[in-house]
Amino acid sequence: MTDHERDHDLVVYGATGFAGALVAAYLADHAPAGVRVALAGRSRDKLEKLRGRLGVDWPLIVADAGDEIAMAKLAAAAQVVVTTVGPYLRHGRTLVRACAAAGTDYADLTGEVVFHRQSIDENDEMARSTGARIVHSCGFDSIPSDLSVHVLHKLVTEEGAGKLADTTLVVTSLKGGFSGGTIDTIRNLVDVLKDDRDLRRAAASPYALSPDRKAEPELGRQDDMVSMPGHAVDRTLRGHLGPFLMASYNSRIVRRSNALRKWAYGRTFRYRETQSAGTSPVSPLIAAGVKVGLGAVLAGLAMPPTRFLLDRVLPKPGTGPDEKTQRNGHFTMDVFTTTTSGARYKARFRAKGDPGYAATALMLGESALTLVLDRDKLPDVEGGVLTPSTGLGDALVDRLRAAGVEISAKKLP
Repeated sequence: MTDHERDHDLVVYGATGFAGALVAAYLADHAPAGVRVALAGRSRDKLEKLRGRLGVDWPLIVADAGDEIAMAKLAAAAQVVVTTVGPYLRHGRTLVRACAAAGTDYADLTGEVVFHRQSIDENDEMARSTGARIVHSCGFDSIPSDLSVHVLHKLVTEEGAGKLADTTLVVTSLKGGFSGGTIDTIRNLVDVLKDDRDLRRAAASPYALSPDRKAEPELGRQDDMVSMPGHAVDRTLRGHLGPFLMASYNSRIVRRSNALRKWAYGRTFRYRETQSAGTSPVSPLIAAGVKVGLGAVLAGLAMPPTRFLLDRVLPKPGTGPDEKTQRNGHFTMDVFTTTTSGARYKARFRAKGDPGYAATALMLGESALTLVLDRDKLPDVEGGVLTPSTGLGDALVDRLRAAGVEISAKKLP
């Protein structure tokens, strides 16, 4: 169902960027006839070239992310806006604020905890009043994490097995290129946090995105940089586990979902994310090396001499893997939980395509189509700053499954 009182059902902002062009291409191939899509960005020339490559007749909108009037007009003309323009802390606040004010649904790809926290503080109340669904993190960050726990909770509830307790996501396989946009996001976050102790402390909290920090359970430290044997998570896991790059962000999304649902997952719900380091005898050393390496890169980006060297070798913003890498990529994430009744469950989220680009284009594209076409199937909320599971829920799960993504849950023997 679409709203024909507005000029466009869906606007893709940042359509000429690397990720934006992939999302636009996905929609050109998969949006049903009759969905009124527009392409938006800063350069008309680039937009026209993209439109020609896609072979569509979609309207074009020229607008700068920092222009409040232009962003307000764009938001008011659309039922749904999706944006790939990051880092969002630098380029995204004006557009999300405009969507909240206009009652326009919104989705993005952010993995920035500071931006998300600011969006909650600036936009949640307004979005609730206008009915806008502001759904952050609709790509590899953080749909697999959030929807996996969502389907786990649904099955556990249906089977009367109690609440979720210790829950761990394990990236069991991953193949793809590295994102220049992700590096730029990390670089920008380091710059923002290095001189602001209060902001660092707030961002470091496991409940940084909670709607009510005082109401959260006190479960002690919840470490995002783990290294441990697989059997510590579940007896079926072999080898060793190490840190997952986006664990610190994804875990906060999942905890926000729990809080937005009035802690339906459980008051003793503990969540963390890891990545398999393999099953060889040296896997503990690999896991430890990843942990040290991630810390070294973050520290290096904070210091001018090493920052200069890292900037010369790390991927540049606006770049990404070639078509072959995108096509041959894949990822599998398994989520293990032990419930308050002692039962063990496992969810799986598996998709083809480079995680940060091809698979992310699919996930953001289907999130957009969910908001446009499946409004009668969306979770019953009044609007606000939401997560994928609380803003899109089963409607998105169904769409992703239909698009070839495996999202499953089962009880373990």
